[in-house]
Amino acid sequence: MARKRLLNAAIFRMNHSYPTRARTCFLLALLVWISTESNGQDNLSAQVDSLRTELRTGKEDTNKVIVLNMLSEKAGWKAGKHDSAIVFAGQAQELAEKLRYDRGQAQALSNSGLAHFQLGDLEAAMEAHRAALEIRERMGDKAAMGLSNGNIGHVYKSLGDYAQAVRHYRLGVELAEAAGEKQAAGNWHNHIGSVHLAQGDYPLAMESNLEALRIQEASSDSTGMTYSFNNIASIHLRQKAFDEALLNSNKALDIMKRMGDSRGLANSHNKLGNIYSAMGKYDEARTNYEAALALYEAQGNPKLIASGHGNIGVVHYQEGNLQEALKSQTRALEIFERIGDQQGLANTYANIGSIHLDMGKPAAAAKWYNDGLAMAEKIGSHYAAMQLCKGLMDAYTDLGDYKSALESHQRHIAYRDSLFNEDNARKLTRLEMQYGFDKKEAEAQAEQEKKDALAQQELRRQKLVRNGFIGGFVLVALFAGVFLKQRNRISKEKQRSEELLLNILPEEVAEELKATGEAEAKQIDQATVLFTDFKGFTAMSEQLSPKELVRDLHECFSAFDRICESHGLEKIKTIGDAYMAAGGLPTPNATHANDVIEAALDMRDFIAEGKARKLAQGAAYFEIRIGVHTGPVVAGIVGVKKFQYDIWGDTVNTASRMESSGEVGQVNISEATYSLVREQAGSLFDFTPRGFVKAKGKGEMQMFFVERASSHG
Repeated sequence: MARKRLLNAAIFRMNHSYPTRARTCFLLALLVWISTESNGQDNLSAQVDSLRTELRTGKEDTNKVIVLNMLSEKAGWKAGKHDSAIVFAGQAQELAEKLRYDRGQAQALSNSGLAHFQLGDLEAAMEAHRAALEIRERMGDKAAMGLSNGNIGHVYKSLGDYAQAVRHYRLGVELAEAAGEKQAAGNWHNHIGSVHLAQGDYPLAMESNLEALRIQEASSDSTGMTYSFNNIASIHLRQKAFDEALLNSNKALDIMKRMGDSRGLANSHNKLGNIYSAMGKYDEARTNYEAALALYEAQGNPKLIASGHGNIGVVHYQEGNLQEALKSQTRALEIFERIGDQQGLANTYANIGSIHLDMGKPAAAAKWYNDGLAMAEKIGSHYAAMQLCKGLMDAYTDLGDYKSALESHQRHIAYRDSLFNEDNARKLTRLEMQYGFDKKEAEAQAEQEKKDALAQQELRRQKLVRNGFIGGFVLVALFAGVFLKQRNRISKEKQRSEELLLNILPEEVAEELKATGEAEAKQIDQATVLFTDFKGFTAMSEQLSPKELVRDLHECFSAFDRICESHGLEKIKTIGDAYMAAGGLPTPNATHANDVIEAALDMRDFIAEGKARKLAQGAAYFEIRIGVHTGPVVAGIVGVKKFQYDIWGDTVNTASRMESSGEVGQVNISEATYSLVREQAGSLFDFTPRGFVKAKGKGEMQMFFVERASSHG
């Protein structure tokens, strides 16, 4: 019975970890790392020796405070020697206070807070970080204030107060951005994402980590990028998307190997252990967990050491070695209790409950599960709560308490449905695809800007040549051919720039932008907005490779672009697998509602033809919902560099609700659009009243399905 059950423990893991190919390859890689790391340790040892010499011979001045603080970091908490870190920090703080050296005193308090945090003394860590923040606020040092707020966020996260953790991480982002510290801002976005992951809000977690990755790629922050890739891998792992998890893990691992970062390597091996464990590859999982634990022990971080023991215990459980599993989980429990880490405790209670259940002790298991559930619900960890409810259902079933088992099952289902649903999966896919699209667009824009700059440079050079030889007619004639050739090339580049601009903006908006350098937002009294969305997109994304998926999307959206152009519509944008267009703007017209419905029906028919073709081939296919609404909008340009023509207003939101409230293969229109089209072109279309349908955020609205009139084909 034991290993047939859902392993409640297996999903309770701390962050970070990454892949190697097999045990032999891993051992070779580790030997290479040890060789590299030894050189780094030699350099660090030399630095520490130099600092100690400076400490003995230096004067009682601010330089000595700096030396003490550096020792607190390099020979203290970063080296896993937390007691030494606290002693050095205390000496630095005392001398800085005596010298009235605020910066040094704040740094000493920060070092002390970090050391106490790693020791698990969260109360002392919070006190030190708040004291450091108070000094830095008095100094007005925004970068340092951001660091202190982030450190306070870490303490709140360990305490399970996720709301306060996010609040302080967001303060860290704002202060880092104000100080121009982009890498720090990216780091705090990563931590915000980790909180959302712990809460089970995967779209928000993905959004935060992709924002971090944008910042890190722009600033070439390799270390930061590894954390983003690791965190994104964790999100995919929770969704059981193992290929995507491994893909992101490999990206992080490659960077860590190049950098020889022992902390990063430990996290990467831990993440890899998580993925292999979930895939049922227990030998690979244990090998990576043991490597991570050894590195964590060398660093002296009790929270990560506890996590390492817990993860190894999970592998023992998966293999059916319950006694060894219980020993490992008990070690983890002792550490988590000592440092007061509530998330770690909730996870470990679940793991121990699973072990007792498989030992045939359902009453003991129920107690562990209930204690874990109370803690998980207290700190808002919905993912942990979901698994604990599943464990309780099994325990109560074995006890014969079927009423309690049913209640636990219902709570498990409620948590599960909130975490794993098509909407969440679709949001994750959209976020990653939009990130990829934006990145490609930025690269194309950068390439065009480079070409434009070269063209302008060449034009200036040719002007100098022309002016230099203006007095000699023969020489001018000689160079005229060259000049004309270059001018033609520049003219072509300019024409290409014009085409690109018109591909991004409506012609009249582009002309206004070129003429004045800006384009004002305009109120359009009446426009018709169209939204499309693909049903089953998430399922299709699991069947196709990313390349195939993007190819099929490109085929559909290219056809939609042509349809919009033929009916005089303005394409607004794509958002993942959604497409948005509008009629009656930027130049108002009287036929916009009719034009949009004709375009919507053409889009619907194009997808239907594609579905029939794919079905015949036995291939995956798209199905579509389309929604249309008419009303006022505000239209204008978004941004100052990467221009985008966009529209705003309640009309846009209502059009989106028409799509989500519609049905597959149908064009769903609002009463406002129906009334307008009925007056203008009623004989062209047939309408099917749907009555009042509830639309999210809008209440009940009257809707209609629309088709071409039978007499018009």
